[in-house]
Amino acid sequence: MRFRSAPVVTGIAAIALMATACGGGGEGGGDDASAEGALVIWSDPERADAIQGAAAEFAEANGIEVDVQSLTFGDIQGDLLNAHQAGNAPDVFIGAHDWTGNLVRNGAVQPIELTGDSAAGLDETSVRALNYDGQLFGVPYSQENIFLMRNTELVPDAPETFEEMVEVGTGLKDAGDTSEVLSMAVTQEGDPFRMNALFGSAGGYLFGQDDEGNWDPTDLGVGSDESIAAMERIAEYGEGGEGVLRRSIDLENDAVLFYEGDAPFFVAGPWNIADADEAGVDYAISPIPGFEGEGPATPYIGYQAFFVTEGSSNSALAQEFVTNYVTDTDFILSLYEADPRTPVQLDALETVSADDPNIAAIAEAGAEGMPMPSIPEMGETWEPLGIAQAAIIGGADVREAMEAAHETIAGQIGE
Repeated sequence: MRFRSAPVVTGIAAIALMATACGGGGEGGGDDASAEGALVIWSDPERADAIQGAAAEFAEANGIEVDVQSLTFGDIQGDLLNAHQAGNAPDVFIGAHDWTGNLVRNGAVQPIELTGDSAAGLDETSVRALNYDGQLFGVPYSQENIFLMRNTELVPDAPETFEEMVEVGTGLKDAGDTSEVLSMAVTQEGDPFRMNALFGSAGGYLFGQDDEGNWDPTDLGVGSDESIAAMERIAEYGEGGEGVLRRSIDLENDAVLFYEGDAPFFVAGPWNIADADEAGVDYAISPIPGFEGEGPATPYIGYQAFFVTEGSSNSALAQEFVTNYVTDTDFILSLYEADPRTPVQLDALETVSADDPNIAAIAEAGAEGMPMPSIPEMGETWEPLGIAQAAIIGGADVREAMEAAHETIAGQIGE
């Protein structure tokens, strides 16, 4: 059964809006994670030092050693699965919430028990995103989602609908003030991560959900009438239509177009903030507008979390660390200082939102979003769906492209 989730991140958005109104481990630590007698934690380099600070306090309180090892974030999942199979995995590691299904399927992580107070201090949706088959498998600490960044010198007010944004951007382009209406990465291979904001607004969906919000891989919606109609709506703005969405805009030039004033609107992420500031663009952040007469845009939300490895020789201490230290406000603030991502710990969110209005705006932009599905089958959707969406933007037949993608994905997941 298809189930449209209620708006999420409401706790985060509410607190953010309220606030607006008022020693690192060695590089390449994945080669040997079995430091004898120590609690081993894998982190990405950006947060390793902050984790080491909290870990030192934890080590002293528990009379143990804590070894924080630094790996490239994108390598952690694969290295963890290999290390777990080899019997030398870390006790705790940082990961993305959408890894959960694959980690559980491979028996690599263990359930986590959060106390009532600790759980109550976290955004409710972030905790749900780390649940799989009714159990919690990670403790979330931050979130990220895409949003609309606009050049306020060119566009003082945020557009309320996609059509309004296109009208404003087209006027600027026709007047010679810009060369693009919108900078949104489509790429030659497609970008379903970004496209989901518009795809969901127009009624498209990848997987259905049951009444409890669990993703249902047997309800594959790529070739459904709803998803085909959604892509037909999007195709109106592709290369065969308005020319607003184009495959020549990719991750190499999307930000540059905005920073150099060639596009008044930019579908951006938190990773673009520092460069936008450095470029000196006067900008504001707002939600990506949905289609007129349709639902709100639904950007994917990604959560970063701490996991405990199944079979950890320090399981009790690992559980203690992720349930008590990872939920501590001061620790979350230290992680934020090291790598400014929107906290899901509500007290920390209130603190950083008061100092940085961008955090409040990003949280608001994600309020109608959806956590990226964490089921293992999600990994099979990216390439076929991206290829279909890019082809449609280029003028291909919508039904033919989407039904072909559906058939490919269904074959890969064994639907």
